[in-house]
Formats: sequence, structure tokens, C-alpha cells
Amino acid sequence: MQRTILAALLTGALLGAPAWAAINPNKLGAAYDATKANVTFKVYSSKATRIELYLYSTATGSAEKAKYVMTNSGGIWSVTIPTSTLSGQGLGGTLYYGYRAWGPNWPYNASWTKGSSLGFISDVDAAGNRFNPNKLLSDPYALELSHDPTTATMTNGSIYASGATYRNIDSGSSAPKGIVLAGDTQATGTKPTRALKDDVVYEAHVRGLTMNDTSITAAYRGTYKGAGLKAAALAALGVTAIEFLPVQETQNDTNDNDPSSTSGDNYWGYMTLNYFAPDRRYAYDKTPGGPTREFKEMVKAFHDNGIKVLVDVVYNHTGEGGAWSPTDKTTYNITSFRGLDNPTYYSLTADFQNSWDNTGVGGNYNTRNTIAQNLIVDSLAYWRDKLGVDGYRFDLASVLGNSCQHGCFNFDKMDAGNALNRIVAELPPRPATGGSGVDLIAEPWAIGGNSYQVGGFPSGWAEWNGAYRDVVRQAQNKLGSVAITTGQMATRFAGSSDLYGDDGRKPWHSVNFITAHDGFTLKDLYSCNSKNNNQVWPYGPSDGGEDNNNSWDQGGIAADQRKAARNGMALMMLSAGVPMIVGGDEALRSMNCNNNPYNLDSSANWLNWSRTTDQNNFQSFSKAMIAFRKAHPALRPANFYSSVDNNGNVMEQLRWFKPDGGVADATYFNDANNHAIAWRIDGSEFGDTASAIYVAHNAWSAQVNFTLPWPGAGKSWYRVTDTCGWAEGASQVQAPGSEALVGGENTAYGLCGRGTLLLIAK
Repeated sequence: MQRTILAALLTGALLGAPAWAAINPNKLGAAYDATKANVTFKVYSSKATRIELYLYSTATGSAEKAKYVMTNSGGIWSVTIPTSTLSGQGLGGTLYYGYRAWGPNWPYNASWTKGSSLGFISDVDAAGNRFNPNKLLSDPYALELSHDPTTATMTNGSIYASGATYRNIDSGSSAPKGIVLAGDTQATGTKPTRALKDDVVYEAHVRGLTMNDTSITAAYRGTYKGAGLKAAALAALGVTAIEFLPVQETQNDTNDNDPSSTSGDNYWGYMTLNYFAPDRRYAYDKTPGGPTREFKEMVKAFHDNGIKVLVDVVYNHTGEGGAWSPTDKTTYNITSFRGLDNPTYYSLTADFQNSWDNTGVGGNYNTRNTIAQNLIVDSLAYWRDKLGVDGYRFDLASVLGNSCQHGCFNFDKMDAGNALNRIVAELPPRPATGGSGVDLIAEPWAIGGNSYQVGGFPSGWAEWNGAYRDVVRQAQNKLGSVAITTGQMATRFAGSSDLYGDDGRKPWHSVNFITAHDGFTLKDLYSCNSKNNNQVWPYGPSDGGEDNNNSWDQGGIAADQRKAARNGMALMMLSAGVPMIVGGDEALRSMNCNNNPYNLDSSANWLNWSRTTDQNNFQSFSKAMIAFRKAHPALRPANFYSSVDNNGNVMEQLRWFKPDGGVADATYFNDANNHAIAWRIDGSEFGDTASAIYVAHNAWSAQVNFTLPWPGAGKSWYRVTDTCGWAEGASQVQAPGSEALVGGENTAYGLCGRGTLLLIAK
């Protein structure tokens, strides 16, 4: 099972040589042969002593039609069955399947029957094995799952548990089954090859994107099909990459059992049940194969509009979760990975009795184990090559940098064998100038240990820049209570060279964001002093949520709240790096101060496409700022703002100014009493239509007069936008050619308190 080319691939990655991962070279999972005369099943377990394949003609509610003992070769268990035999067993239609496994803690007994304890020794043994043949196991490599562990008609999740109370309950008739797909040649369109530096990322939820959209046929709302129908509108907004919250199968079939209750609901989807299967709940066509076909149809719709499709993937933990209680070493859910090979797929405590947890929602996936890594790489390659995905955002990605397996956690980017370096080796990132490859984006933190790693990821990885978020929020909302210097602001606006320049990465490895799905919306960031999660449906209740949000309601003044939001949007679009906005933020979406609506599959949490005048105005502002960014390559540098001429002299492409027009120096940058900063970008070296761009940001509460720098020989400064209230309206950002003349060098411009000014030279 070891991939003999792994060392060579890692060496190649470190030397910069690309190497493309084959999809599932061990052919794990279930597949028909070319003539569909036979179907082969393969599953991995290094610890099992017996595995049986169970075949079903229906997804739930009936007993198996047939079962087969599998043979073991080097940890790969397999069986091949003629389809003619299956037809004779009443299995001529859709083929549903699962596995039952025995091992050292529960050896096989020939007299065992479903629901019995024959052979049982312990729920967990000294080596961490948790085999239980009463639990039907879904295939980690299944390409679709039939349903979730709990559904609207089967809400008793305890049938999947181990422990004295539950271990003898048979889960077979109710458990999710893998579906054997026949395969297809459906196209996903031409993949955009745009460089990541040129992207504007839009984070959205497949279901939430269209559930409230009355322009879409009711049956398509909340589905992949419906999402594809929004591609043209998002392209018109200026979006170039849509980043979907998890679309791999997760437990959400019971979300709307009781619309007024959030008990057990999982809307966001960060509890993955299977890493290959598109979530069936988001499909209009829920028949076998339907989710896969419809997902590909959606991808094609976005590709046809020039938009990349990025998906949020969760390889740090799984939907099996952790211990039922902190003190109970026996009661765990067993639905797939845990029942096949617990110590291979999960990081365990030193005594192998419990999960090691840096996620807060169960236990770490064993990302340092080669076999467990195989599944990560195989599934990523499958989504890339078969489903058309262009890139990934990795949830709690620091767990993928773990350099040990059991009894410890240590992030080490230099460990060539960690999952982070292996992913880069086998799924080469997109080159800086664009082309083939994938965009790899990390959420660079987890919980505990040395897991906070903003700026600490290895080459090839872009990151959600949490430092950018914090500095911008604090500079806007914490004047007088948090010491933020203009030097800190300047570093973030210019691409965070302190985080990414020290290891050869570039400004575009910084994904700049102020809000994300996890936390306040943009409107709420500037309208709420604290979270309010204990609300009634549809805005709550939600538990958890960050207490320190660096938010402020701007004194309760609605106009100032809108101004603050304009500042946030403008700064993202004017900063070096890759801007990411959250779906709905372009139009001041609010969650009424709920900052953790992970469990709200509700009308409040779905995007609202019916807009007020203020929301329409803000959307016009957002669209125009995105367009300005896309029109000016000087805002999207491939390198940090400096270049070297033919004589080896460093040429400054960006210069910082104090409000009085003098060049900002270290003394000014490092003085926390200063709160106004301006910068001029020389656009000529970027082939920019504007020979120079000038931005001034005033974080003071009162007006500041800025003295403008030289605009260039024979040039004057023209105003593109001023975020201050006087300019608010549908045309606050001036279209190219209609910018207002401001003046030349040494012209004074009075910028309101907490305002941002954008000028171009022409």
C-alpha cells in the first residue's frame, strides 16, 4: 500500500518539479470493469482479521441480499463478483453496499449473527482497535453515499455507537451504504487558468446561495443546479472564484425535521462522512448518480462564466466525531473509518484509548499516516480531475502539518512527510502567472499546541490571513483601546511581507478577508458591539462563537455603519493579496449579531436577494470596487512592491506618506498615536492604465487634511471614490472617464473621520 514514488514526489516538490497524482492507484472503492461484466470491491485495513461485503438492493429498511468474504493482500481486502451472479441474487439494479469487520478486540466467531456479542473481547484494545461487526461500515472510497446516518425517518443515532449499552445494536438496515456508480463522461467545461493573484473569492453555501432566490424555479433552490444558475450574476458582480462551504457528504438530512429547533442541526457541513461523495442533500436529482452529475453540471456553469470553483475540505477530523463524553473510553460512533482501522485513520492518545483533539469537535484525522494521506490525496485528485474543481480551502489546516501520529501534536512545515508537503508534491499548485494546477488555501490554525501558524505554512500554500483581518478590524473599531500603528496597517495593505516574504512566498499567498462564514457578517461587524447568539429562530439560537470580535456599532449611527462597511470593502480591494468576501456582504447582509450560525438552516441564514435601497447602493459600491481592482494590475502584484532595474538598483513601486505629504518613516510608522496613512503606487511598471494610484485612509474620528503627492509629469489627481457619507449613493465609485478632478501635487484634501479616499493620476 506504500506508494513507492512518494519519496521521489516529495523530492521533486522541494526542487520545484511538478508531479501529478494519479487518482487512487490502488483502485480502492467499488467499480465495474470496462464491460460491466464484473464489479470489484476493495477496502483497506491493516488490523482487520476478517471483512465481509454486504450487498443491498435498497438503501434502507431491508436486509442484505448477499454477502461475500473478502481476501486480504497487504492490507487491501478485495472481492470481484460477476454482474450475472448479482442479477441472480436480486441485485440487478442500483447496487448498495457496506462492510462488516472483525479484528483483535472482536475476533470472528462462526456462530456470530447480527446483533450478537459472540467473539467480543473489548470495545477498544491496547492497540486502539475498535472493530464491531454489528456496525455496517460505509466505504471511505465510495463515490456516493445513499443517505446520512440519521434521517427524518430514522433519528436514532445511538445505533452506531459502541459501549456496553449500544455495541450489540445492529445498524445494517439503517446505515448509509456506498453506491456503485457506472461512471460517465460528462464535461465540466474549460477550467479557468487565471493566476490566483487576479482572483476575487466569494465564499458561499450551496444551499444558502439560492434558497431565498425567487428568480429560480422553486424545486432548484438550494441545490447544485440552482447554484449553477447564479453563475452569470456572480460573474456580473465581478467574482472570479466561488468558494463553497463543504460539499462532501455530511450529516444534514435531519436539519429541517423541526424548522423551529436547531437541536443537532449542522448547516455549514464541517463533519465529513465521506471525502469522495457530493452531498446528496444539495442535489435536485437525488437518484443514484444524480448528485455527481448535478455537481458537474454546476461546475460547468461556473466555468462557462469564467469562474473557478473552490471547495472547502475538512481533513482534520471526520463526521464520526469523538468520545461521547470526556471520561468514557468505550462509547464512540462507528460508521466507517473507526470500524475499519482506527489507529490508521485517527490520531490517538499515547495509550491508544482516546482521540487526540486539536479540532474541538472530536479527534484529529491521522494526517501523518501514509495510508490516511493516500485517502486525502486520492480524494483531492478525484474532485480535481473527475468533478472539475479548481482548488481547495482546507479547514483547520494546521492539523495537516502534524509531524507525529499518536500521543502528540506538532506542526512542522519542514517535515517532508506531512500531509501539507505531500499535497503540494502530488497536486502541484497553480503557477504564479496562472496555468494548470490547483489553488491551495489553508485556514492556518487549529486548537492548542503550536497550531496557530499564520505565515508559517510551507511553499505552495496560500493562507487565510487572520492577521490582516485583525489589524483592519482593530484599526477601524478599536481606536483608543487597541494600539495599532500605521506601520502595522501598511504591512497588511502591502501584502504582509513579514508573513510571506521570509520564505519565498508572495503577496498573493495572503488571502485578505475581514469576515468569513465563521463570525460576524460585514454589516454586523460594524453594527454589533457583541454577539447575540441566543435568539429565537430563524436568527438563533446558536451556541459557541468568538467573544472577542473587534467589532463596534459605530455609536449606533446607521450612516456611519454603512461608511465603515464601505471602508472594509474598499481596503480589501485596494490591498495586495487575494480578497475574499462572504456571500451577501456585497449587499450588507445581516445575521442580527449572531456570529456562529453553523446550525441555522434557516431563511435568515440563506442569502436574501430582495434588496433595500441601502443594500442596492452598497452592492453598486462593491461591484465598482471589484471592477477597479480588476482593471488595475498595480493592485495585484506578483511580487512585493519593489523591483530591480538593469543596474541592480531597487526601484520602489509603492511609497508611504504622512497626511502632511511627507514620506512616512519608521518613527511615524511605529508611533501608535498616528492613525492616518496614505500610499502611492507607481502603475507604470505594471502596465496599468493609471500611471499612479493614491489611497488615503483616515482611522481618526475627525477629519484629516491630506496633502497630495506628485501625480506624475503632466498629470493631475482624479477622485474615483471617497467613502465618506457626503458621497453615498448608487454612483459613489466613479466609472472610468467620469472621475472628478481634484488637483495636482500639494493639493489639500479633507478626508472625513474614518474615511478612505481613492485617486488616480491622469
